[in-house]
Amino acid sequence: MTLGPAEAKQRIEALRNEIERHNRLYYEQDAPEISDAEYDRLFKELKDLEAAHPELVTPDSPTQRVGGAPVEKFRPVTHAVPMLSLDNGFNDDDVVDFDRRVRRFLNQDGPIVYLAEPKIDGVAVALVYEAGRLVSAATRGNGYVGEEVTANIRTLLHVPLKLNDRRGVRAPERLEVRGEVYLPLADFARLNERQEERGLAPFANPRNAAAGSLRQLDPRVTATRPLTMFCYAVARPEALGVVTQFDLLARLRLWGLRANPDVAVCPTVEDILKFYRDLEGRRHELPYEVDGLVIKVNDLVLQDRLSATTRSPRWALALKFAPEVEKTRVLDIQVQVGRTGVLTPVAIMEPVRVGGVTVSRATLHNQDEVERKDLHIHDAVHIQRAGDVIPEVVDVIKEERPANAKPFKMPTTCPACGSPVVRLPEEVALRCVNAACPAQIKEHLVHFGSKNALDIDGLGPKIVDLLVDRGLVKDPADLYKLTLSDLADLPRLAEKSAGNLLAALENSKQTTLERFIYGLGIRHVGDHLARVLADRFDSVEALMAAPLEELTDIHEIGPKVAQSIVTFLANERNQGLIGRLLGPEAGIAPAPPERPQQAGALAGRTLVLTGGLASMTREEATSRVQRAGGRVSGSVSRKTDYVVAGENPGSKLRQAQTLGVTILNEDEFLRLLEE
Repeated sequence: MTLGPAEAKQRIEALRNEIERHNRLYYEQDAPEISDAEYDRLFKELKDLEAAHPELVTPDSPTQRVGGAPVEKFRPVTHAVPMLSLDNGFNDDDVVDFDRRVRRFLNQDGPIVYLAEPKIDGVAVALVYEAGRLVSAATRGNGYVGEEVTANIRTLLHVPLKLNDRRGVRAPERLEVRGEVYLPLADFARLNERQEERGLAPFANPRNAAAGSLRQLDPRVTATRPLTMFCYAVARPEALGVVTQFDLLARLRLWGLRANPDVAVCPTVEDILKFYRDLEGRRHELPYEVDGLVIKVNDLVLQDRLSATTRSPRWALALKFAPEVEKTRVLDIQVQVGRTGVLTPVAIMEPVRVGGVTVSRATLHNQDEVERKDLHIHDAVHIQRAGDVIPEVVDVIKEERPANAKPFKMPTTCPACGSPVVRLPEEVALRCVNAACPAQIKEHLVHFGSKNALDIDGLGPKIVDLLVDRGLVKDPADLYKLTLSDLADLPRLAEKSAGNLLAALENSKQTTLERFIYGLGIRHVGDHLARVLADRFDSVEALMAAPLEELTDIHEIGPKVAQSIVTFLANERNQGLIGRLLGPEAGIAPAPPERPQQAGALAGRTLVLTGGLASMTREEATSRVQRAGGRVSGSVSRKTDYVVAGENPGSKLRQAQTLGVTILNEDEFLRLLEE
């Protein structure tokens, strides 16, 4: 029977609600009411009706999860509230120290209640809902800027495209949810089976599979991967009207978002450690890969008072499980030369699986470390993945040392260029100081083209090896002189790939100042400090002209980092490289960050907010400060200009009083903004 527009609209809405209800029963409650065949029948009916009435298709329909057209490149997304990483703990003492720090910061002698939950080994993602509908999704990225993956996230069946309105509790007009996208272990095994059946390489571990699946340029590929997601935080918890982390998770579930039910409210440190040992004992029984426990202060008001450092919240700790240890044998020790000339010994081992990953190489850090462990070539060793990620040699099994075991000594000359190596004062590492060392050049080129730098797609280590070995490239500026004929002679580089690389180089000329600064490879300057420098200076030239005193005056930059920046930029070779990169030879044009209004009393000022404001939220206050030319910091120092003290201020107020920093109440703060 053919339905008219009104009847079709009514039936489509009923089918969508019914399908979403069955999705919740299946994915959230593990209690399906109908068979797969019946579910497929409902889904087919909805698809047929929408095909007949395309004007009734909406973005939040269950049929819209199959994935749209491929995108050319992921769009960068700046997080309104940074997605910070967590400090790590590895034993009982670390938990005791964490609890002591929390209570000392809050000036509270009594116990603090915590919430503990499994630390899923996946990919951190932020979802944004407006008026209850999913409008965007982005990866964590570097914590400040991620990649938009909205089309891919929409393919995850259990991520609601529209939030439920249960028990009369509506979501705020804008809700940003943070969580972890992961691949269940059973699905990971099936995915690898399919990979091998197709003659493709299997994924190394579930996390890599999840990351690769989520970062597909074609959402239709992501739709074939059984990704799932647990939500664990929101960007503005005060907007939810809940008071604890436990209540926050319950509220997310109420709206149809998945939150891990395997959590524990822990009134004492002993309760945390008990839950930790219980979880560690059953970690291999869990349906997902977990590498530890996340401990959070349960009270959201206390979380706000504790605030965060530039890298991590003070109210949370990731307590890692003890790494899994396996036995293997060292076949050889090779020396690698890094971007800054540091020589690093690397153990080449008989391949062995550790924590689900096949490992055949492990860093030995330096000669002192090799001697401390008394490691010989051909020794039997125990290895582990530090933090379940980086392989390392734990110890040598000396009773199994073979007769042909050989001690190892670091070379006195660089293995890449033959130049003498030096050991600088107060350093344990040996370093090649030859600026023309091909190994350093290669590492620098890879860094220059990396995702957080100039983001030159296709400029991987293998291509860089060929370019340097053939004498085509000696520094990053040479990349922009490459032609199609230069690349045509390179083995394993098809004409299309060569054309894509040249196009990527051309696109990289339009970059940002922070990416360019990071790409230069200044020692101690990572992507975060590159952003700090870009926010302070309008151009590379302004940064190069900055004296040491001005750099040390910048919040987050200490004397050691400032000296490293000045030394790098004063080097004639580096100045020449920068000139070629910015000049007509390469034509790179780094754009400075969009600057807020630099007027009024807050121009160039640093403020710290503590306590609640009656007239606006913390995010609104931060935004208004930035629009007035100021910046908001998470900690008080002698470089702080003002501390704004709202209701129930925390220890930041006492720190400001101790340091003699000007303190503003809310009325004074508002008057300052109005100026």
